[in-house]
Amino acid sequence: MRTQCSKLLPMALVALLAACATAPTGRSQFILVSDADMDRMGASAFDQIKAGGKLAKDPARQRQLRCITDALVAVLPPEHRGKAWEVVLVQDDNPNAFALPGGKVGVHTGLFKVATDQDQLAAVVGHELGHVVSRHAAERVSQQFAAETALNVLNSATGGERQQLLGLLGVGAQAGVLLPFSRRHESEADLLGQRYMAQAGFDPQAAATVWENMVRATGGNRVPAFLSTHPDPEARIKVLRASAPGLMATRDQARTAGRRPNCR
Repeated sequence: MRTQCSKLLPMALVALLAACATAPTGRSQFILVSDADMDRMGASAFDQIKAGGKLAKDPARQRQLRCITDALVAVLPPEHRGKAWEVVLVQDDNPNAFALPGGKVGVHTGLFKVATDQDQLAAVVGHELGHVVSRHAAERVSQQFAAETALNVLNSATGGERQQLLGLLGVGAQAGVLLPFSRRHESEADLLGQRYMAQAGFDPQAAATVWENMVRATGGNRVPAFLSTHPDPEARIKVLRASAPGLMATRDQARTAGRRPNCR
C-alpha cells in the first residue's frame, strides 16, 4: 500500500522530505505545519471557547478533571509533558470532550452522564490526548491546504479563514461544535488513549465501558458524536475490549511504581 507521502512524489523533493512524518503508531504522515504554529492555533481556538461564556462553575468536577489530566500528561512523551496544560469544564449536555495543540483540554458537563468514574473519564481524556500526540490536527490542516495556503492562513487567522482553520482542529467557534476526525485518526486515538490510561495507573478496561455507555445512552436511535466516524461502533468497542487484557500488566506496573490516581 502506498503511503500518503508516496502519493505526493510530483512535489518538489525537498518539500516532500520536510513534510513526511511518522505517527506514534508507525503510520506515515504528511505534515506541512510546525508544532509551534499548531500550538498557536490551538491557543487561539481555546481563547475563543473561553470567551464564549459557556464555562461551567463546578469546582469539584474541575478538580477531578485536572487530576485526571495531570496523571495522563505525566506519561506522555517528554515534549508534551512540559507544556502548560490548561483544563476547562464546558457547560454543554452533549457527552463530548476535546484537546487542542498547545496543551488545551475541554470536557463537556454532559460527559459525566456516561463516564461515571475516574477511569471512564480518563478513557475520554486519554483519547483526546492521543489526537494531540499523534498531531492529527496538523495532519488534517496539511491535507486540506497546500503549504503556501496553510502558512498564509496561519499567519492571518482572521474572519472566514479563521473559522475554517478552527474546524480543522476539530472544534468550531462555539464550544458545542466538535467536528470528528477521520476513522483512522479516531482508531489511533482510541488505542493510544487506552495505553496512556494503563501507564498512568487507570483501568484500561474502562475504555470499552465508556463507549458502551455512550451507545446505551442514545437508546440505539442515533450514533453518539464520539462514535460517528466509525462505521460500526460495536467493532470499536470490541477492539478496545480485546486490547485491555494486554495492558493490565502495564497498569499494575504503574501502580507498583506509585502511579495510583485518586481523582474522585
